[in-house]
Amino acid sequence: MAGIPQPTGCDAQETGPAHAPGRHDNAATRRWGHTSMWRSREGPTPAKSSAPPRIPTPSPRPAWVLANRREPIGSLQEHYNNLCKEKSKKINPFILHILQGVDEEIEQGLEGITLNVAGNNQLIPVERVTGDDFWILSKVLEKNPYINGLDVRYNILRDVGAYYAAKLLQKQYNLIYLNLMFNDIGPEGGDLIAKALYKNVTLKYLRMTGNKIENEGGMSFAAMLQINSSLEKLDLGDCDLGMQSVIAFATVLTQNQKIKGINLNRPILYGEQEESTVHLSHMLKENHCLVELHMSKHGMRNGGMKQLCDALYLSKSLRYLDVSCNKITRDGMVFLADVLKSNTTLEVIDLSFNRIETAGAKCLSETLTSHNRSLKALSVVSNNIEGEGLVALSQSVNTNLTLSNIYIWGNKFDEATCVAYSELIQTGCLKPDNTDVEPYVVDGRVHLAEVSNGLKKHYYWTPTYGEACSHSANAGHQQDWGAGRPFAGELADVWICVSTSHQREYSGMTPLSMAPLLFLFGLTILCPPPGAGPETLHVLNL
Repeated sequence: MAGIPQPTGCDAQETGPAHAPGRHDNAATRRWGHTSMWRSREGPTPAKSSAPPRIPTPSPRPAWVLANRREPIGSLQEHYNNLCKEKSKKINPFILHILQGVDEEIEQGLEGITLNVAGNNQLIPVERVTGDDFWILSKVLEKNPYINGLDVRYNILRDVGAYYAAKLLQKQYNLIYLNLMFNDIGPEGGDLIAKALYKNVTLKYLRMTGNKIENEGGMSFAAMLQINSSLEKLDLGDCDLGMQSVIAFATVLTQNQKIKGINLNRPILYGEQEESTVHLSHMLKENHCLVELHMSKHGMRNGGMKQLCDALYLSKSLRYLDVSCNKITRDGMVFLADVLKSNTTLEVIDLSFNRIETAGAKCLSETLTSHNRSLKALSVVSNNIEGEGLVALSQSVNTNLTLSNIYIWGNKFDEATCVAYSELIQTGCLKPDNTDVEPYVVDGRVHLAEVSNGLKKHYYWTPTYGEACSHSANAGHQQDWGAGRPFAGELADVWICVSTSHQREYSGMTPLSMAPLLFLFGLTILCPPPGAGPETLHVLNL
């Protein structure tokens, strides 16, 4: 691959400047914005060169040796400062601030720390991490035994940062969680990371969400899954995968019995034959270990839903099925309802943004009321369901004690719907954190307002405080690696509810800053919902 070195595994030695991105290639140097990575073995280069010196690498030791070492290590903050001076690189104050906090946690005796360097952090000033910044950071983390998670989402690593991430995966024997989502990594960078995982035996969860690795990068990851024996969850959603790579994943997963969850959302498909659904359905018949499957935006219709349901009769492991944002209608719900009568493993189903309508909702409700006792969470957000269907689903929640989470916003609420869900919440049958609506009363009539709960509440962002992945408010991520540690992400949104069916969203505004605006429009402040923080404010247009 032109301009990018090819990692060959954790036993690969850095052999000098010939292996660095852009060596003797002016176009590549202009693209990555730096010169070769390593100086020669014979001695330092002339002072005019800004290239960092090459550090001789000892022969790699077995993973278990380094994993069990707990030798005292110096301050990460101090190590980062020294490396920046040594390599003549600018100090990134954001990274320095984060490392200071990690040093304090290490001093307290904490282990299994997730280093959060997310570029969308709004609590402190952020200077987004570049590929060069990540090179220095990876040097700091190489042998650190206390850190097992790294979150660098929403930065600008690009392919050059992916190169250093690949190097880190070859040298860091404690890392089990790596989040690279939305870092402008392309096919070449994706190929580097995939090849670095050939011999990695520790990483369990990798998020590449939103990086346009395309079909080429997707094929590299599919090939990696034929060799890697440790990765358990892989997120390649919104990565512009092609049909060829989707078929490759379906084929590989008939043999790979280690992967527990995979996200293949929004591939680039050009046909109307539902080919991706056919191949993934065949895979489900053969795979007996997959727990979580995301197939959002696959263009799935009722025929594809039937293929999928035929596979679900045989699947004994799948617990979370995401078929949101497809073209499934009420006929598809007939197939799903029939499966749920006998399937005892499915616990979470996401049907958001389809068009099952009232008939489809009633079909599901009948099965959930009379037969199924395994489903725990159901999302039917924005499915054109009218009051009769929504009331039927509320009766299922009332009868079925296992069904604890239901999400219904975006459908057609009538008074009976509002009363039904208000009673569910007031009687304790449905906890406020387990649904995306909250009742309120105006002039003696019950209405429903939206609250920001859902199956993917913290998929793209994480809260500034509290639990990032609770089982109730974020039911779709019960299997998340690193979920026990909250990540500092975006500020929670402020929801302005002006009626039961319309809303406006003002991000980053606090109740104090909104007071003049609310007064201007004659809005009255309501109490925040249970568990809501100071960033959440509900108001009514009286």
